[in-house]
Amino acid sequence: MKIGLVGFAGSGKTTVFNTMTGLHAPVGFGGELRLGAVRVPDKRLDALSRVFSPRKTTYAEISFCDVPGEHGAEKKGLSVKAIQQIREQDALCLVLRDFRNPAVEGDADPLRDLEAFHFECVVADLALVERRLDRARKENAPKHEQAPFEKMKATLEDGRPLRCLSAAELDRGPLSGFGFLTDRPLLAALNRDEARVAEPVPHEFAARIGALGAAGLVLSASVEAEIAALEPEEQAAFLDDLGLHESALARFIRTAYGLLDLISFFTVGPDEVRAWTIRRGTRAHQAAGCVHSDLERGFIRAEVIPFDVFMEHGSEQAVKEAGRLRVEGKDYVVSDGEIVHVRFNV
Repeated sequence: MKIGLVGFAGSGKTTVFNTMTGLHAPVGFGGELRLGAVRVPDKRLDALSRVFSPRKTTYAEISFCDVPGEHGAEKKGLSVKAIQQIREQDALCLVLRDFRNPAVEGDADPLRDLEAFHFECVVADLALVERRLDRARKENAPKHEQAPFEKMKATLEDGRPLRCLSAAELDRGPLSGFGFLTDRPLLAALNRDEARVAEPVPHEFAARIGALGAAGLVLSASVEAEIAALEPEEQAAFLDDLGLHESALARFIRTAYGLLDLISFFTVGPDEVRAWTIRRGTRAHQAAGCVHSDLERGFIRAEVIPFDVFMEHGSEQAVKEAGRLRVEGKDYVVSDGEIVHVRFNV
């Protein structure tokens, strides 16, 4: 999963990137896209690892991409290169300045910057849709091929993002290659100073991001940098002093999983205990394909144990003896936290 960090100059975007990934990318550098990966903490995986004592424990990962090239609303806006880089992300995190920055002219106004970013994304998507429609009309494409683009054009002209269209309103299958910016899940992160980090998202801002089909999050990149430098046992105390229950990274991951409708399933054994990330609603044979293409191609059945059932009995053998092991076919929909063992033949 790739999450693109975007934001206008002075928002603290690169500081957020460094804090999340533990890297030290230079702030203000306008070069190529920078990548960093973080593992997704999962107490269930930790518990399974203690039971199996595997040679290797592999966590799910999120890739953060620091997308360069954004400018303030008074400048030229998103560059062509930045737009293309944003299109390649699975989801977007718009970092919005909500603190005083002497290096940036004017007061912080996250709602203004949110509207500016949304406007530029709408314009970019609308230009793409109109080009595709023009081409379809010149080629006398069937009406059913033009209809989705007509629907998107009307939505964008109304100032609404494509992510607000339900699956019933828009079949996204044939459209996945276009990379529409306003169809990307969006997380708007208010980057504040330490004194205001525990304050909630303002009502007006929350209402607007809700209307845009996005989610909101408050963080302080400078505070998170301090937290990351502490020992684990000291981090909890520091967070408690700030009135927070968990780090921004933990909140970010949870919010991102919700935005993308992601869940995890596990494979276990003496060699490796591993978490795999899939979209909610994924069927067993498709989940098997995440592990290896041969498992999907030769899928026979899946042996499934919910995490809580496994921990209740303590071993796979005990689960079988208790009659709690389930055997499912290829169309079974995998649920969050299930241990899956695939039987296959190729």
